[in-house]
Amino acid sequence: MTDLTAFQQILGVSFNQPDLLSQALTHSSYANENPTLAPNSNERLEFLGDAVLGLVVGEKLFLDFPELSEGEMTKLRAYLVKQETLAQVAKNIGLGDQLYLGKGEETSGGKEKHANLARGLEAVIAAVYLDQGPNIAGALVWKLLEAELQSALSQGVVTDYKSRLQEFLQGIAQPAPGYHLAETIGPDHDRTFVVEVKSGGEVLAQGMGKNKKTAEAEAARIALEKLTAIG
Repeated sequence: MTDLTAFQQILGVSFNQPDLLSQALTHSSYANENPTLAPNSNERLEFLGDAVLGLVVGEKLFLDFPELSEGEMTKLRAYLVKQETLAQVAKNIGLGDQLYLGKGEETSGGKEKHANLARGLEAVIAAVYLDQGPNIAGALVWKLLEAELQSALSQGVVTDYKSRLQEFLQGIAQPAPGYHLAETIGPDHDRTFVVEVKSGGEVLAQGMGKNKKTAEAEAARIALEKLTAIG
């Protein structure tokens, strides 16, 4: 089995028990073919990693997004922990190249299969949890998922923040929100738009994005967060 020092550096974790990381990267096909080298596959670690991931994501959404309803938090958590998202994150850190696969599984493209990548990532999270504790494991989860979270929020995966803001303002008898392009930053080929959202002449928040629609949604999201905190 290979030296995983470089992969630990990518994770930002130095394992006290490197064998845990090796097990997390061991597919059942490899364990079946090499029982002496790898007596255990990553299946049990995957089970634990799934639970750790769900808890860490759920806690983050509950604490950091008080404006989201239970249903919206459920949608966002489902997006973040689904196989496709985890597989993409695993690809980003080169996890597929570290997987120990049986000959048949490797020949059939096992290092690129979404199921193998997602399960391997969950197992790695579990290995970090067991080796380093919940705080380090939680930090790793958000190091890996932060970009996916921001992408989901800006794309409106969870909710239409502009509609939510309008409904909220109506509920407290305030004027409907209006959106104004405050400025653009950067060259024409790589612009960032800055949008202000106002109600009754008062600026509620600013949002930034690579297009006006995204910037407006971000401004509405930030305004909702502020108004909810005040309320």
